[in-house]
Amino acid sequence: MADRGSSDLHLKVGSPPAVRLNARLVVLRDLPVLGAEATQKLAIGMMDERQRQTFENHREIDFAYSVPGTGRFRVNVFHQRGSVGLTLRRVSTERASIEDLGLPSVVRRLAEEPRGLVLVTGTAGSGKTTTLAAMIDHINHTREAHIVTIEDPIEVLHQDDKCIINQREIGIDTESYADALRHVVRQDPDIVLIGEMRDHETVAAALTAAEIGNLVLSTLHTIDATETINRIIDFFPPYQQKQIRLMLASTLKGIVSLRLIPSINGGLVPAVEVLVMTGTVREYILDSEQTYKIRDAMDEGEYYGMQTFDKSLLSLYQQGRITLDDATAMAANAHDFKIKVRQLGVSSETAAQSGIY
Repeated sequence: MADRGSSDLHLKVGSPPAVRLNARLVVLRDLPVLGAEATQKLAIGMMDERQRQTFENHREIDFAYSVPGTGRFRVNVFHQRGSVGLTLRRVSTERASIEDLGLPSVVRRLAEEPRGLVLVTGTAGSGKTTTLAAMIDHINHTREAHIVTIEDPIEVLHQDDKCIINQREIGIDTESYADALRHVVRQDPDIVLIGEMRDHETVAAALTAAEIGNLVLSTLHTIDATETINRIIDFFPPYQQKQIRLMLASTLKGIVSLRLIPSINGGLVPAVEVLVMTGTVREYILDSEQTYKIRDAMDEGEYYGMQTFDKSLLSLYQQGRITLDDATAMAANAHDFKIKVRQLGVSSETAAQSGIY
């Protein structure tokens, strides 16, 4: 897996191993089919005693695993049809800066916010963990502060530079996100990283931590900025949603949404949507009947560093980094995107091949 540069490894009884390479799943048919006993032994052999007990009790588990000289992996072990299956995500141990990752400069500005809530969103494997690691590295090298991370599991290990960094793992250092967040305010943090906002308890605690003056960084499995706003509000019952809108409008600093697109030159490049809090965005969050206009605010908010996915895709296409087909497939509205591309001036031949004309 590491030799091929793939992001994920899938091990399933009755099938050969498979890897995800440049966003596509590749079955390694030259390798033998996995047997039930060998796969279970492999999974159990990667766990310590506490993890084995957790797996036995809950039938599935997440943990981090390191292979000296090869890399660090996030592992999920589960049961399916009576046998054990594994999915391993390779965690990059090489430090990449915000610029090296191809992220817009506004991401660095968001990492430099003294307080508030900054969210990184996207589907699984879209680069959320790598982006947060780059933001933490930037803070660590530029600001004297105390960083507390709460993760399940810890994926990227950070070393103190200008900052003191305490990394806490669910199940080892604390029982849950909610428990850790209840106590984090007494640990004198400046920056709090929450691996994932999973439920209303975690969201409420994150908003509270941001309200009292911390910079809170976290992730959500949402596809764009508008859905992220709606998802946070929908975590709560209707009678609490007005209060949550108020808290979100007063604490949110920005949302960075990611999608990885196959590059013409090999590998993947990020398409990035960015929402930055402005007076207009604040009004749209507070008024449920205007929340849908957030996309319009991003379209018109270039001065503040905002951009929609479609704008990012257009830029990547203009730079010759992605194909027109891949850009169109990822666009919010394929028809509208094709019109925008035509306005850029695409050759007849290219347009005909892509169905624009």
